[in-house]
Amino acid sequence: MTKELFLQDAYLKEFRAGVTKIDGREVVLEATAFYPGGGGQPADKGSLGIGPVNATVVDARREGGGIVHVLDRAIPDTVKELKGALDWDRRYTHMRYHTALHVLSGVIWKSFDARVTGGQMRPDRARMDFSFPGEWTAEVVGEIERLTNAALAENRPVKVYELPREEALGNPDLIRTQVNLVPERVRTIRIVEIEALDTQADGGTHVANTREVGEIELTAHKSKGRQNKRIEFVLR
Repeated sequence: MTKELFLQDAYLKEFRAGVTKIDGREVVLEATAFYPGGGGQPADKGSLGIGPVNATVVDARREGGGIVHVLDRAIPDTVKELKGALDWDRRYTHMRYHTALHVLSGVIWKSFDARVTGGQMRPDRARMDFSFPGEWTAEVVGEIERLTNAALAENRPVKVYELPREEALGNPDLIRTQVNLVPERVRTIRIVEIEALDTQADGGTHVANTREVGEIELTAHKSKGRQNKRIEFVLR
């Protein structure tokens, strides 16, 4: 079992941890700050090393109860401890985009009664898919951008906490974001709440306040069916 340090402190850039397993280019640690990807957020990259031993982390993934760090080169299997360092610019950009997606989700739900159906973020852009019940026009898209940027500028705190599963299932805002799809074995649900705007079950990393996001600029919008819509944006 790998202790997931990123759940406790999304701003942790470096750490040291004991080695659980080394198999060629794959390393499992007792604890890690590397996010392994999921929920539309890419895996972190960075480095692992100790003394003369150093390798680049090119990918990370969950496997069983552990997080596997995939390296660009094999390291000796005699190593007992490693120091990790995130590619912080990449991680922080993911945090900003992830929070922006949640703000966008809250805006389209509160203002347009639209439910999110998917999303994806990259270091330089992001997209969101949703079921939009109304007329899809350039004016509507412009209003979504305006309302989202207004919400981001309000310096809303981003809170992270946990709820018992049954309490989470009883929250109508969380049902909207399909918390009921979280596997039954998970008895405690991690919640990310943007004050007075959006509340979701979420396992990713976020900034602490919406002011850190900046502004979004919508770069594309399209209809993918009668109600299925997509918005693409970049951060400024």
